Amino acid sequence: MSATAAPSRDPAWMPRVFWLGAGLVLLWPALVATEFRPWVLFDDSSLQSTRRFLGSFLPPATGTEFLALVARETWRTVAIATAGITLALFIAVPLTLLSTRVLSISALSGRMARGPFALRQLLRWMLIVLRSIPELVWALVFVRVVGLGPTAGVLAIALTYGGMLGKVYGEILESGDDHASATLLRHGSGRLQAFFYGVLPGNAAELTSYTVYRWECAIRSSVVLGFVGAGGLGQQMDNSMKMFNGGEVATMLLVFMALVALADHVSAWLRRGLG
Repeated sequence: MSATAAPSRDPAWMPRVFWLGAGLVLLWPALVATEFRPWVLFDDSSLQSTRRFLGSFLPPATGTEFLALVARETWRTVAIATAGITLALFIAVPLTLLSTRVLSISALSGRMARGPFALRQLLRWMLIVLRSIPELVWALVFVRVVGLGPTAGVLAIALTYGGMLGKVYGEILESGDDHASATLLRHGSGRLQAFFYGVLPGNAAELTSYTVYRWECAIRSSVVLGFVGAGGLGQQMDNSMKMFNGGEVATMLLVFMALVALADHVSAWLRRGLG
């Protein structure tokens, strides 16, 4: 009995070519709408501007007084991100507990009562509103309200990240095993007891991992928020760019890259500890 010969070509090549072509057709209007023209980067004028811009970064600023200022603003950037995430937790955790179906007593019968269902939908829409407004827009609002400085950055991160954390926390809790929480609720336990003893033990690692990841993202966001006056390293970088001081900008970019790398290592270490 002869062995079956292997096909000389991929049997699924036609569907792959079709979907690749369909993707390009759908992508083309987006490229046209955004006036995407990457070849402009290689024009003589663009290359000359790039060389002048990058040349102004050398040498990086290394003055003692300036490095002390950068260290202070770097610490302030981390503080903004940490305080913002902490306030976001105070927003996200209560909204998650109140809007999660697995912790609803009225849903044990199979269909949630009208009152709790309406409240759940209202809270979910609140989370949508919080996370749909970018932290940059919140920062612009709070700069007008509380003035320039880190307070605006902390509040901006707290609101946007509160919505993000609440949404993902709810999805994590509802995708897990709800047998233990349902059993506790049927035997008279309250919502908090069902959460701490029925839901949290099986989802603690995933919840903490996502929180740490969001803290890492908040550090990046806090630098961007500084460009609208929300304090931290970004605000100092904006000042240096306005003064055309490329050496100071280069130093702060290097510090920022080191800060992001450090945050990445810290979050990876925490995830390994949780795993």
